[in-house]
Amino acid sequence: MEDMDRRYELRLTAEPSRFAVVRRIVQAHLRHWHLAAVTDQTLLGITELLANVHQHVGATAPCTLRLRADADTLTVEVCDNSPDLPQARSPEPLDAGGRGLSLVAAVCKEWGAQLGETGKTVWFTVATAPGSALLETVPVPVEVPAGAVLEPVLAD
Repeated sequence: MEDMDRRYELRLTAEPSRFAVVRRIVQAHLRHWHLAAVTDQTLLGITELLANVHQHVGATAPCTLRLRADADTLTVEVCDNSPDLPQARSPEPLDAGGRGLSLVAAVCKEWGAQLGETGKTVWFTVATAPGSALLETVPVPVEVPAGAVLEPVLAD
């Protein structure tokens, strides 16, 4: 593949009504970057991180989504203005929420969070190299009919 700048940044508010548009934008970038094989896990991770901003920072909280692809890894970052770092937890089997970061951890190579001058960044990476074990073993999320309203799975 040509050596090209494979970076993208989007500023948005963490309103669930915008998540579908964000997913379409990211999907288009992944196709353009020849990374369609990691679309499902990337979109799942992004949706979970944006849902966490919505729930824990605010319904209309501003945030920034960043994508960066290199030779064998896609890095996704969601930055917001809250200094509160997220923590993955193991929810009880009957809990309705609290699985967001556990899902992200299950489908990505690694994830983490760090504080900055104006808030925090939560990030995850996805292996993109052909033949990667993660590409071959990641479960594929179920397709949802257009127009369906979903309740996000949110981590505490």
